[in-house]
Amino acid sequence: MLELYYIEDDPSIALAVKEYLDQKNFHVTVCPTLAQAKAALTQRLPVCVLLDWNMPDGRGDSLCRWIRCRFHELPVIFLTVRGDCADIVSGFENGADDYVVKPFELEVLYSRILALLRRSGKTAKQYLSCDGIRIDLNRQAVFLHSLEIRLSAAEYQLLLCLMQNKGKTVTRAGILAQVWDANGNYVNDNTLTVTMKRLRDKLGLPACLKTVRSIGYRMEDTQ
Repeated sequence: MLELYYIEDDPSIALAVKEYLDQKNFHVTVCPTLAQAKAALTQRLPVCVLLDWNMPDGRGDSLCRWIRCRFHELPVIFLTVRGDCADIVSGFENGADDYVVKPFELEVLYSRILALLRRSGKTAKQYLSCDGIRIDLNRQAVFLHSLEIRLSAAEYQLLLCLMQNKGKTVTRAGILAQVWDANGNYVNDNTLTVTMKRLRDKLGLPACLKTVRSIGYRMEDTQ
């Protein structure tokens, strides 16, 4: 199931869109304010964002600029009640990929989402996230909320291993084999313990990074 965020303050419109897209194999999270949308995006990334133009705490183009500064390839579709050129041009100038004018047919919105996801290809898979931790795979960069965290090569590979297996317990032997032995660096078990401690410290001791006693480690969303 593909996760999609819909930033919309009208509950009747939000419900109709959510119920329709839920039936089309999307999991839709509705955010009634820009602030809630930012909080959701820093915790976990969707495959696409539907963004209403007029929100109670600001205009959608401000959130679009915020998204583009952090998640360069995340697909964004603007929804606007006005079909005038000013809104549309402003939306594209601020990084939107497409727009739909209200009122719209749900089938039309669905087809536009699918078309955008086809055009974006694998860009939705560029990011791995867990709670407020995010990896940009293209840049090999790690962020804690909006702050970039500098990791050593071993710390990055360890985090990547766990993020790629999010929700699953990865054994210590499996981590050693993937992170170190695969590169021809044969190390003892204590190296993993020390690297994990340093990684946890740099990430602020995140609750989503769990130790499975006598087995290994697991990353899973806590919110």
